[in-house]
Amino acid sequence: MEGLLIPDPMFYVLAVPVVLLVGIGKGGFGGGIGMVAVPALSFVVPLPLAAAVLLPILCVMDLFAVAAYRGKYSGVNLRRLIPSAIVGIGLGALAFGALDERWLRVIVGLIAITFSVQWLVGLARHRGRAPEPRSPGVGGGIVWGVATGFTSTLAHAGGPPASVYLLPQRLHPTIYVGTTVILFTFVNYVKLIPYSLLGQLRTESLVTSLVLLPLAPVGILLGKWLHERVDEVLFYRIAYGLLLITGLKLVSEGFTL
Repeated sequence: MEGLLIPDPMFYVLAVPVVLLVGIGKGGFGGGIGMVAVPALSFVVPLPLAAAVLLPILCVMDLFAVAAYRGKYSGVNLRRLIPSAIVGIGLGALAFGALDERWLRVIVGLIAITFSVQWLVGLARHRGRAPEPRSPGVGGGIVWGVATGFTSTLAHAGGPPASVYLLPQRLHPTIYVGTTVILFTFVNYVKLIPYSLLGQLRTESLVTSLVLLPLAPVGILLGKWLHERVDEVLFYRIAYGLLLITGLKLVSEGFTL
């Protein structure tokens, strides 16, 4: 397959742990860990190519993750998030190439940082006890669903907007992860349409995706294994911590790209 693959060996040195990390995030932590994937790979290949390589792998991971969390999800949240996310994907496809990616990263990162800090302030206000769960709102589901689809299409950065909506509800960790798994399964498969029409899925990216594909189930299984061994309190600390780290990473890259 020489000539069909990305030729830089450093890409694969980085891609193997990155793909495993994405699988761990999808399989056990609601996808937050995997937010560093595209930025990390963009150190060695152009960001659009990194995103194109990851999308088919994400789609395969989604199938394993759906099987692992079958029947464990919040239907009321999905009924609000999925249709609005599809609208966001359409808007993202229209804006692809027109919106400066650096500012998109800054905006999404600031949202993630703001919400994480808000959660920390809430903990301090309640003397270390978690704030009361919030009921899912229709308006919030629409707004954050559109934001999820839009940012996911442009930069595979849909995790923070979805987390902003879901985390305050304090769903059971398994329900939370299962909900994000189904949401991003829909999002990623719908994204194949604009990515294909925009010429992002080329031979080089598809063959490279195929080579890395065996890592997909390994990462999902590792994530599921870790998920079953982390208690609920620690889970939410990890989830909000990942949201904060992701936000800082996105803002940093937005100003340095």
